[in-house]
Amino acid sequence: MENAKILKTIIEERRSIFPKDYSDKEIPQNILDEILSNAVLAPNHKRTKPWRFKTFKGEEKQKLGLELQTIYKNSTAEAQFLQKKYDDIGFKISKANAVVSIVVNFSGLVPDWEEIAAVSMAVQNMYLTCTANNIGCYWSSPKIVDKLTDSLTIEENQQCLGLFYMGSLD
Repeated sequence: MENAKILKTIIEERRSIFPKDYSDKEIPQNILDEILSNAVLAPNHKRTKPWRFKTFKGEEKQKLGLELQTIYKNSTAEAQFLQKKYDDIGFKISKANAVVSIVVNFSGLVPDWEEIAAVSMAVQNMYLTCTANNIGCYWSSPKIVDKLTDSLTIEENQQCLGLFYMGSLD
């Protein structure tokens, strides 16, 4: 019964926390490892394990931010371009301690929606593990992730579903 109460508390406390609220404290590597290890425990039909996660930290994370800003700038008509949005992309990346790309791999063995559902359950496991460890996190799915090519190698049967931002909380 105690485990059920703990789980219920974690589920109730789970929420999206945005990079502006993250502290500068680094997330310990063992916690990042736990977050991803728990993610891949998600159920998936025919054991296709459709998730493909890549963690960005440090210089690689900054390159991801620059690529996202460039994509936004190059794919937005001048009349619609917002400097604040451009700056916000860089700010969110820089404030996050780690960013994980969320990619689904379509196996062809099951309907695509089942693969997306399995990846979504994996992300929920990440959310719950972050909550249990007092790590702020949120799943962002801007349209520009479809154009990530330098930071991600997306195969023909794959699709980027977004980015998972994480940061320590005070």
